[in-house]
Amino acid sequence: MSDYFDYEENAERAISITLIESGAFDGWLEKQNQTVQAWVSRQKFTASIGTHCWVPGDNGEPERVVAGWNGEASLATIGALPMSLPEGLYTLEGESHELALLGWGLGAYRFERYRESDREPARLVLGSHPHRERIANTVAATHLTRDLINTPAGDMLPSNLADEAMQVANTHDADCTVTVGDDLLDTGHGAIHAVGRASANAPRLIDIRWGNPKHPRVVVIGKGVCFDSGGLDIKPASGMRTMKKDMGGAATALGLAQLIMAQQLPINLRLMIPAVENAISGTAYRPGDVLNTYKGISVEVDNTDAEGRLVLCDALALAAEDEPALIIDYATLTGSARSAVGAEIAAMFCNDDEVAQGIHSAGAEQDDPVWRMPLHAGYAHMLKSKVADTANSAASPYGGAITAALFLEQFVEDVPWAHFDIMAFNVRNRPGRPEGGEAMALRAVYCYLEKRFGPGAVDDEVRAHAQPV
Repeated sequence: MSDYFDYEENAERAISITLIESGAFDGWLEKQNQTVQAWVSRQKFTASIGTHCWVPGDNGEPERVVAGWNGEASLATIGALPMSLPEGLYTLEGESHELALLGWGLGAYRFERYRESDREPARLVLGSHPHRERIANTVAATHLTRDLINTPAGDMLPSNLADEAMQVANTHDADCTVTVGDDLLDTGHGAIHAVGRASANAPRLIDIRWGNPKHPRVVVIGKGVCFDSGGLDIKPASGMRTMKKDMGGAATALGLAQLIMAQQLPINLRLMIPAVENAISGTAYRPGDVLNTYKGISVEVDNTDAEGRLVLCDALALAAEDEPALIIDYATLTGSARSAVGAEIAAMFCNDDEVAQGIHSAGAEQDDPVWRMPLHAGYAHMLKSKVADTANSAASPYGGAITAALFLEQFVEDVPWAHFDIMAFNVRNRPGRPEGGEAMALRAVYCYLEKRFGPGAVDDEVRAHAQPV
């Protein structure tokens, strides 16, 4: 199945793992024989989450593993074990919650494009779990997202990102078109072209379509700024160092699309990735320039380092033309969002209360936290321009994530829309969440889409948002 999961038929040679809830540890220990108690004491095991301990069999040799947890199913339940247990095959005793098994697969992640890991992850028998295919597909989608984010810009420029997207499309028999360079001007995508034209690697709009036209239409968009120098409003070195991750929105959107297609979710999916490098050259766009966008809204460039919203606005306007049931976009957009919710929560802006609540609940269910932020219309005055319809960035330092979302909202109008301002990077190691690129709000959105549009979806919803044929 993978190098971190195994099939049921190998269970007889697997080492057993038993979960011990922290609050029940003392009672469990009292029931063990003196030999086991001595082993546990020597290993200083107290059943705290993420820890484990070997215990002996009748022959006095290490035979099985006990692992601590807090009694709540999460990625952390066994997410630390794939890389902390010795290499080999293991099986989890008792009923296995899907989140715990998912945590194992996510905790087994390694980025090995440039250097091989010094060990293989331990492997877990999934057995006959009813959702083992979904678990494997979710892990694969997350690993894809992480790989794309962790790959440095020298190997993940717009052309490389387009190749990755086409590979996913081909795997799932989806249609993929890529509009490149000056052809973007012919199709009216002036903002995408302006942001990316200074790079030797031409800007492009990746457009993937998949699914039955009779199913509800859903559009997923990801910010694909493959490297962000800041443009002529250049970033300091400290701000530029991690900008390989500025295409984290595109990586997450592509991972979500792969999961949707692998799971055959009954929606009519459209994925769009505006892919650019915000570089510096004699052709770079400038502060004060006025850009023509796909929607016809003229935009004055207040700051060339507010480029993500510019490439998104063209894609959002194109998406809204389809009048889909829902538009989702992912972007590593603002430092303000990180200041508001930190690096481990996805900030969500949404123009539909029911959608927002549904995604929030799904995120809580999937251990994939999102937090709704206000689309406070009162701050729209900060985007006023004296020479154009709007400015791309507010001069004020206050409410930066909100003003960025308000800028984007102009391009979707009344279509239900959720915008995720994400870090797309783990700044510390946690069980199931190793340091490095991360798919934030991917599982939350997929869970929401599955609940809303899955096999049990209401027929009225399908009819309301079906593409006429």
